Amino acid sequence: MPARILVVEDDPDQRNDLAAVVASFGYQVTTARDGREALTALAGLPASAILTDLVMPRMDGIALLKELAARGDRTPTIVLTGFGSIDQAISVVHDLKAFWFLEKPLQPGVVRTLLERAIQQNRLVKETERLHSQLSYHGVLGDLVADSACMKEVFSLIRQVAPTTASVLISGESGTGKELVARAIHALSARSAGPFVPVNCAALPESLMESELFGHEKGAFTGAVERRAGCFEQAQNGTLLLDEIGDMPIGTQAKLLRVIEESKVRRLGGTADIPIAVRVLAATNRSPEQAVQSKLLREDLYYRLNVFHISLPPLRDRKQDIPSIAAALLRDLNRKHGCRVTHLSPEVVDWFAHRSWPGNVRELRNQVERAVIMAAEGEIQLQHIPGAMRAPAPPPTVDPPERDGMLQVAVGARLAEVERAFIRLTLKHTNNNKTRAAELLGLCLRTLHNKLRAYESVKVRSAGASQNGFD
Repeated sequence: MPARILVVEDDPDQRNDLAAVVASFGYQVTTARDGREALTALAGLPASAILTDLVMPRMDGIALLKELAARGDRTPTIVLTGFGSIDQAISVVHDLKAFWFLEKPLQPGVVRTLLERAIQQNRLVKETERLHSQLSYHGVLGDLVADSACMKEVFSLIRQVAPTTASVLISGESGTGKELVARAIHALSARSAGPFVPVNCAALPESLMESELFGHEKGAFTGAVERRAGCFEQAQNGTLLLDEIGDMPIGTQAKLLRVIEESKVRRLGGTADIPIAVRVLAATNRSPEQAVQSKLLREDLYYRLNVFHISLPPLRDRKQDIPSIAAALLRDLNRKHGCRVTHLSPEVVDWFAHRSWPGNVRELRNQVERAVIMAAEGEIQLQHIPGAMRAPAPPPTVDPPERDGMLQVAVGARLAEVERAFIRLTLKHTNNNKTRAAELLGLCLRTLHNKLRAYESVKVRSAGASQNGFD
C-alpha cells in the first residue's frame, strides 16, 4: 500500500500543484488548508509524512508542529518556506524537531528525495515502537525486566502514558526501580531526544534546593560567583524527575507549583521569567496520600503531579521476577567487571526466593554483584553469597492437599508451598505440558523451568539431610 502524504498549504493553486507533484511519485495524497484541518485529517487517518507551509491563517505551521509534539505525534514533517524566511525554517527544524525544510519554489527531485527519507524514518520509528511493545509483553521495557502479572500491568501503564504530556507520580518502596520507570517513560515519549534530568530532593540541603531547581544569577547570594542554570532549564525540551518529592520543603513546593502551572522559571536574583518546555515526573517512597495528610506534601501540588499514578510493587510480592532480573544483572555486571558468570545455581535461586528483600531490587543487585566478583566465571553458588552458607536450610515443606482439580489451603500455609502446589497441579492438568502450563500461570517458560529446578534442588537437599540424620 503506497505511503500517505499530508500536504498543508493555504494557497489553493500551490496546494493543488504540490499535491499533483507528490501524487506523481506514486503516493496517496491528502490536503489541508491550515493546521486545524491537518489535525482533523490526521485524526481520521495517520500520514507517513507531512509537507506544511509555515505562514497560514488560523493555525500556522509552527503551531501545528507544537500541537503534534504535545500529542506525541512523531510524523516526520517537512516545512515549506518562502524567500527570506530561511532563518525561521532552520529554527523550526532545530527547536520543534521538524524533519527538514524546503525553500519555494520547490524542485520536484528534491521533494521526492526528502519524502523518501522522511517515510523511511517514519517506518523506523513505527518499528521501534512495535519492538518496544513486543518486548514489554515478553517482560522487557527499557532497563526494566519482569515476568509477573503486576509488573506487566506497570509496563502497560508506562506504554499508555509515555506518549502524552501528562505529569506522572511514581510511588514505591526504596529500591523498587522508580527512576527506571521514569527513564522508560522518557524514552518512549516525544521528548526522548531531549535531556532526562533526575533530581534527588532528599539529597539536597534546604539552603541549596531552590538554586538547584530554578538556577541563580551572579551575586544572588554569598558564593554565587557566576550565573547558573537550574534543573528546569537543563531539562528544556526533555523530562525532569523530582525524586523523593515528599522531602522537598513546603515553601519550595509552593514555588515549584507556580513554575509547573505557568511553564516559566525565574532564577534566584533574576528579574525576568524564562519560558520552559519540560515534562515533570515525580517519585516518592512514601504513600502520597499519607504524605499529604502529614503535611509533607502540599495537596495542590499533589493533585498537579498526580495526573497519572504508577505504583511499583515490592520485590517480595513478585519473587517470580527474581530469575529474570538476576539474568539481566549478570549481563550488565559481567561487562562492568570483566567476568564470565553464566547463571545462578538452583540452590541460589531457591535461597533468593526465601528472602524478604527489604531493599528490593537494589539489594538484589548488591548481592548479585558481589557474587559475580567472587565467582568470576561459570555458576554462582551458595558459597559466593554472603550469609547463605550459614543460613539454615528451609524447613521441609508439605504441599497443600488437592482434590478434583482444586487446592485446599489451610490458614498459615507458607506462600511458597501454595505456589509450588499450584504449579504442580497446573502441570498435572496440562499432562506435564510446560508451555501450556506457563500460559495458564501467566509465566514465561524460562521462569517456570527455573522454579521447577529450584523445587528439585529443595527435594534433593531435604533427602540429603534425612540420610545424614538431620530429619
